[in-house]
Amino acid sequence: MADKARVSGDAWVSGDAQVYGNAQVSGDAQVYGDAQVCGKARVFGNAQVAGDAQVYGNAQVSGDAQVSGDARVSGGARVSGGAWETSPLYIQGTRHAVTNSSYGFLNIGCIKLSFSEWKKKYRAVGKQQGYTVEQIKEYGTIIAFATKLGKKEKHGK
Repeated sequence: MADKARVSGDAWVSGDAQVYGNAQVSGDAQVYGDAQVCGKARVFGNAQVAGDAQVYGNAQVSGDAQVSGDARVSGGARVSGGAWETSPLYIQGTRHAVTNSSYGFLNIGCIKLSFSEWKKKYRAVGKQQGYTVEQIKEYGTIIAFATKLGKKEKHGK
């Protein structure tokens, strides 16, 4: 299959950075350092991908977002600048990662629910997913922390 990667507009790629596959970098986006953008990934707007970061799959990085260091953005993930005042929360639990995918919502593994839904349903979801009693307690603690932090973040307190 031929490489159909595109860099267009005022976007630029420098250093040892690579854009390949069907990836697209456009607008005023910057990809530099040893960063990689591949697959069907898109980087656009004023977004920056730097360091050893990788953006791949169907992921999109846009707006004023910055992805750097050893970060990986993959699958259908969307990272857009201006959406968060600080980096989104990521906590690796025993079985699955917990992330705040958007204001008021948490993803645990592949399940996305609102803060209030997680508070009500985490025990039932844990049982359905085959979690042990200890793991259910662990995720209950993480959910309590993440929802408290998430509400503060949204209101800027």
